[in-house]
Amino acid sequence: MANLQLGRTQFGDPANSGRVLTEAEALQLLEDWVPNERLRLHMRQVGALLKTWALERENLPESEAHKWWLAGVLHDADWEKYPEEHCRRIIQELETRQIDPTVIRTIACHGPRHFGVEPESTMEKMIYVFDELSGFIHAAALIRPTRYEGMDVKSVLKKLKTPSFAAQVNRDEINDAIGRTNLSLEEVIDFILKYQIPA
Repeated sequence: MANLQLGRTQFGDPANSGRVLTEAEALQLLEDWVPNERLRLHMRQVGALLKTWALERENLPESEAHKWWLAGVLHDADWEKYPEEHCRRIIQELETRQIDPTVIRTIACHGPRHFGVEPESTMEKMIYVFDELSGFIHAAALIRPTRYEGMDVKSVLKKLKTPSFAAQVNRDEINDAIGRTNLSLEEVIDFILKYQIPA
């Protein structure tokens, strides 16, 4: 596997604070960079969860919540086309576009073991929390006739304890992400089940 370590922990220029892509610009970038519809859905799901969390749990204004959404919706933008440069490419793109450094650093934090950037802010910790776990829950929903409808925390926990189910999802990373917050796994699963984009 390629070495994805970014080799730095500072991203963007503080002078660009407040500069963001519009929703239309971000979705166009998604369209241009990510051919795989399933991956695009995952990124939109993470973006939607982050924005909802920012609004409902952090009581942030819409302008700040948009930054959370932007980081989520673009975090895997280079994963499919540039797997050897995952995270590096999208960071360079956003730095070139002079986007707010908090958005860029949050993207760099979505996999600390892979990229070498430790989540510090709440936004950075929550992208790490939602990334693997929302993907896992989505996989669990896809095998149910009713998808998310009627799905509960208990059934997700049971699936997490079944190593053969969605074996590519790293349980250690899910636990590590939750452990960096003062949240319980059950609380986060419940939030995802309530606000996930339907499968």
